Amino acid sequence: MAAKTVQYIFNGATYTLMKNESTGKYEATVTAPSESSWAQTDHVLGGTVKATDEAGNTTTVDQTHATLGSSLKIRVKEKVAPVISITVPSSGAYITNATPSIEFTVTDSDSGVASAKITLDGTEITSVNKTAVTGGYKYTCTPEAALKDGAHTISVIATDNDGNTSEAKTSTFKLDTVPPTLSITAPTDGLITNKSTVTVTGKTDDVTSKPVTVTVNGTAVTVSTDGTFSKDVTLKEGSNTITIIAKDKAGKTTTVTRTVTLDTAAPVIKSITLTPNPVDCGKTFIISVEVAD
Repeated sequence: MAAKTVQYIFNGATYTLMKNESTGKYEATVTAPSESSWAQTDHVLGGTVKATDEAGNTTTVDQTHATLGSSLKIRVKEKVAPVISITVPSSGAYITNATPSIEFTVTDSDSGVASAKITLDGTEITSVNKTAVTGGYKYTCTPEAALKDGAHTISVIATDNDGNTSEAKTSTFKLDTVPPTLSITAPTDGLITNKSTVTVTGKTDDVTSKPVTVTVNGTAVTVSTDGTFSKDVTLKEGSNTITIIAKDKAGKTTTVTRTVTLDTAAPVIKSITLTPNPVDCGKTFIISVEVAD
């Protein structure tokens, strides 16, 4: 006797199968769940087939059936690759540590993260620690050797448990362990002047972290593309300390100080003595002058 109805119960829904007259089999088109089955037992979803004949006899088969059970197990895979975020060093950062800490996260909200691979300047870092975070992992590592000054690129790829592999996520940073150069051409240290204003001139440079910023006594100064700068400083009567600081993008600084003395008071002639006075013709005399300043 032929089956009257054949049903398929899957993922909480019941589907009625229609007989394909050309094959004699009962068929239905079923929409797979929107999420991966990775979290399920054996990473698969099961189902139940229920066949009823005209007399009302029913046979039920599910994934536990010794013969047909494996045929009811289906693997459902997602198609979205993991999401990568490189947090330390941030892209475009300037750093001063030659063995910096590197941190990144990989998340996959469905099947989960299976693996992650990080390279630094094209070489894989194999010693990587990971800790669980919501939806994935946080990874930390350090370069396996001290880096040289200049630009360096981190690249991370990740694969989820359904085999989806991300595009490479990259981040470039610069290492700068050398402070900027700073030369002061004027004024000379120890200058004594009667001018109330002195012009500070100099030049700065940094191979890795251009442009360099300069302050003179805490005030920012415009630095030309060739590294030269000029700044007028108003002096107070007496000793003045001028502090010039050059700072690169990595935060390293070079400081030069100049001491300049402003003296606007003219000397005072307090006394003049000519000895002997009078003096004989052709003889010498001594002039003695007392001056205060």
